[in-house]
Amino acid sequence: MAGRPREFDRELALLKARNLFWRQGYEGTSMSDLVAELGIASARIYKAFGSKEQLFREAIADYENREGGFADRAFAAGNSVRQAIETLLMDAVHLYCQPDLPQGCMVVASAASVSADNDDIKTWLARHRLQRTQQIIDRLRQAVQSGELPATTDADGLGDYFTAFLHGLSVQARDGVAQSRLLAAVNVALTALPFFDSPEPNHAD
Repeated sequence: MAGRPREFDRELALLKARNLFWRQGYEGTSMSDLVAELGIASARIYKAFGSKEQLFREAIADYENREGGFADRAFAAGNSVRQAIETLLMDAVHLYCQPDLPQGCMVVASAASVSADNDDIKTWLARHRLQRTQQIIDRLRQAVQSGELPATTDADGLGDYFTAFLHGLSVQARDGVAQSRLLAAVNVALTALPFFDSPEPNHAD
């Protein structure tokens, strides 16, 4: 009597697909790549996830709920604005340079260049990145309103700067720049935050 087929582990399949998309990008990952990586037939992938696009969207959600949720955690911790931005950038470096994961940010890297055929994916990912920008700007605006930052602070410009820097960290990490160098760059970037009293860092690591 033939043995029963091995039970399908959907969560493990999603994790494998997520890391493949993270590593190779949306368009760089074919259905045959997914079949090889997940070790299951394409029909089973379609049955479990609907389509390659639906699988990708679910993979992005998985990333944002796990590793990629570092930004939400940084801003939810009740830190000062400087601590929040520092935690955001430092945690980004640690994630983007983890040796057991694809380098960089999945949302930044997985659709760096997408053809017109996949405009919906490109727009969807851009919206995710712009939401992150707005989250940073909102925290900086709040700090200005509460007196944590000087009233003259350009919260929007500063938010765009930190977002551009955050995305740049992803590119640098994928290019193989050492974690120590990226952490040093974060310390430089933090000097863009205005101070009332002293230019000393907010706390010792």
